[in-house]
Amino acid sequence: MPCIIDPVTGFELGDPHLIPLNGEGMPLPPKSAIDTALSNMILSASGWRTVFAASGNEQDDSPAVRDEHLVLAALMADTFSDYIIEHSGKGSRIVIGIDARPTGTILADVMVRVLLGRGFSVEYLFITAAPEIMAYSRQAQGFVYISASHNPIGHNGVKFGTDDGGVIPGTEAAKLISAFKERCARTDAAYYAATLIALAKPDSVQTVYNNVPLAKQQAVSIYRHFSREVISGSTDEVIQNQLFSQLQKMVEDKPLTIVCDMNGSARTLSIDSSFITECGLGFYAVNNTPRNIVHAIIPEPENLVWCARAMMSLRHGETTSENGKYASLGYMPDCDGDRGNIVFWNDRTQQAEVLKAQEVFALSVLSELAYCSYQNGCDGTKESLKNCRFAVAVNDPTSMRIEAIAEAFSAHVARAEVGEANVVNRARELRNEGYEVRILGEGSNGGNITHPAAVRDPINTIFALIKLLALRDSVQKVGKIQKGLFHIWCSLSGQETLYKDNFTLADVIDTLPKYVTTGVSENRALLHIQNSDHGILKARFQKIFESEWEQKKQELFQKYGIVSYEVIANNGTKETRNVTDFSISSRGGLKILFKDAESKPVAFIWMRGSGTEPVFRILCDVKGADTEEEEALLEWETHMLAAADR
Repeated sequence: MPCIIDPVTGFELGDPHLIPLNGEGMPLPPKSAIDTALSNMILSASGWRTVFAASGNEQDDSPAVRDEHLVLAALMADTFSDYIIEHSGKGSRIVIGIDARPTGTILADVMVRVLLGRGFSVEYLFITAAPEIMAYSRQAQGFVYISASHNPIGHNGVKFGTDDGGVIPGTEAAKLISAFKERCARTDAAYYAATLIALAKPDSVQTVYNNVPLAKQQAVSIYRHFSREVISGSTDEVIQNQLFSQLQKMVEDKPLTIVCDMNGSARTLSIDSSFITECGLGFYAVNNTPRNIVHAIIPEPENLVWCARAMMSLRHGETTSENGKYASLGYMPDCDGDRGNIVFWNDRTQQAEVLKAQEVFALSVLSELAYCSYQNGCDGTKESLKNCRFAVAVNDPTSMRIEAIAEAFSAHVARAEVGEANVVNRARELRNEGYEVRILGEGSNGGNITHPAAVRDPINTIFALIKLLALRDSVQKVGKIQKGLFHIWCSLSGQETLYKDNFTLADVIDTLPKYVTTGVSENRALLHIQNSDHGILKARFQKIFESEWEQKKQELFQKYGIVSYEVIANNGTKETRNVTDFSISSRGGLKILFKDAESKPVAFIWMRGSGTEPVFRILCDVKGADTEEEEALLEWETHMLAAADR
């Protein structure tokens, strides 16, 4: 029987009768090859990843995968099967999807077969954005998403989740990792994997593949409805319609076109175009063919220039597009489409400008806290918020500007270790404490998670900015002025004089608290550490830091007003302050928070080994606009780490 083709993309889904690892006369991979493949994997709560391309080249866009990696894929699916059976029982419904990477097809073929063989009801969405499959999986018992997010094209991996629409939390992920390693340690791991793959009947696999178009259609529909709920902050359709009517009225008066550089990502097949245009906005996409990945995947400034160029071209009439002259906001997602950073049209400079990740998150937090205040009838005074308990959950390297923004709204900020699952679970803990947590996320990476979503989504980021621009001052029936989101922010932050009726996004950006923060993709933020025991590394770093602090503290005071410091460790959702033993942070985040004479935080340096890449990340955040201070503190941190790693 010929391979089944996806009717939308024309890509192969798989041949139900061609069973991986079960070809006649084909030897199974040796145990040594499986051990090597496993040793090269990064296994963390943020995802399980490695280079799956058969060549071993992380830039290889070939669909071919080595047999030992197919063994790992089968064992991953088997591990998750036991987990779901324990939590939801046999026969549970599991949704599986892939991002736009070519290696996803064969990995999904293996996992579909194992899940079917284990007795699950399986739905396959094929290429689907992470927020889409996670919204859809709320109606299932679990999901398997094959993706390596922002990593290069030859990488791939997997994220597991249940029915809450988010990835499995760190403590549960640790159990899965342990169970997976036990399977890989079996002397008969290859034979066991081949047996698992062969359990599924070809007819059952064919049914799953034939149902891909219908499953995808249902997922898109549910995702669209869920996005309306997230953006409006309400399940009430009346409230949803009211908000979207306000947005449509805004674009009637002030047309707005959104530009997207899809870069061949999973979002090419998602709701972006239809959803945005349904709201009355213009939409223009480039690199909008799935798997047409034309440049690096990570949505950082060096890659957002493609979106900026498209916006400039539209603005100057070089590209013909209806409403192109109104192109004012743009975004670029990563391969799985859960992260998207922003480009905007600056009316003052007449240029398309790239926002830094920390600025994107800060604007999103500002908007959503203002929106919560707006919904609670805030008149721009702290008194009108006295019955509100707002909170924001962020990762530990998020800039301190978030605390400055939150303070204006009397909101609490809680920090967790890097990792989406950690931040999502910290937000859940806050809700259990009685807080309203509308927005959360990893400011160091940009992109926000807007409740009830449990994953970053560029649609929600774009609409946070649109709400800022659209929900302006209005006259109520009783003649009272209802302040809009930006006006509420200006009033609460003591910047009333900066408010004006005809404000633009550039005006909003001007009111953000001023901080200088290292970009996570900058070369100086990525170190290659030899010591694999980060607890030992940090213990050595402590001795060096404490010695150098004594030598430099007078200089730090004279130059930067730094008087004291506090050491903070973040592991999972737990933050430990006033740490005296740096090593307790282990593989988690370690931060040294510098304070002024009034014991107020003025800067920090931070470090953590990546959970998804073979790098050690560092970062510095400085209050104010002094780039020299940020450079000097980061260079000092780099010097001390190099000494500790010898």
